[in-house]
Amino acid sequence: MFDVFKTYLLDKISLTDEELERIRTVSIIKKLRKKQYLLQEGDVWKYDAFVASGCLRTYSVDEKGNEHIIGFAVENWWTGDRESLLTGQPSRFNVDAVEDSVVILFIHTNFEQLCKDIPAFNNMVNAILQRSFVTAQNRIQAALSYTAEEKYLNFVAKYPGFANRIPQSMIASYLGMTPETLSRVRSATAKK
Repeated sequence: MFDVFKTYLLDKISLTDEELERIRTVSIIKKLRKKQYLLQEGDVWKYDAFVASGCLRTYSVDEKGNEHIIGFAVENWWTGDRESLLTGQPSRFNVDAVEDSVVILFIHTNFEQLCKDIPAFNNMVNAILQRSFVTAQNRIQAALSYTAEEKYLNFVAKYPGFANRIPQSMIASYLGMTPETLSRVRSATAKK
């Protein structure tokens, strides 16, 4: 599975064989079964995690037992709880596998050392963080100002193929609507 990450890296940056080997030696490959946790609420997150295969979701559960999905991560995406990672505080979120998945984990101190020692790797990480920030801004703006139909159409446009991989109830949670509302929206958009 490290080959998947190697391909991802070499598609984005130039690395020497020695740099690739250095990255490989600190990588931890973790296989997850569907519904298996990568992170549970209350635990401190200590990794940088790359999704080599599968799909994961990040979510919280409110006092009524309702799930609130804040994000998904599929192949070639990163996942985890950045707040817990940076503050050392217990996570408010769960991360689990929507389908059988494989992630490549890096203990954060090792990841930081890679960033210090390999400038191209550091530049790639910074670019990813910047894109993540923009994505978060756009998601907040959509959540605050879009209609239910606009939220769904935006989701399908940005993430084509997710609708076939992710259960509708999870998509509804991510979009901040009930499964019934999502069903009505999907029916209405299909008729247009």
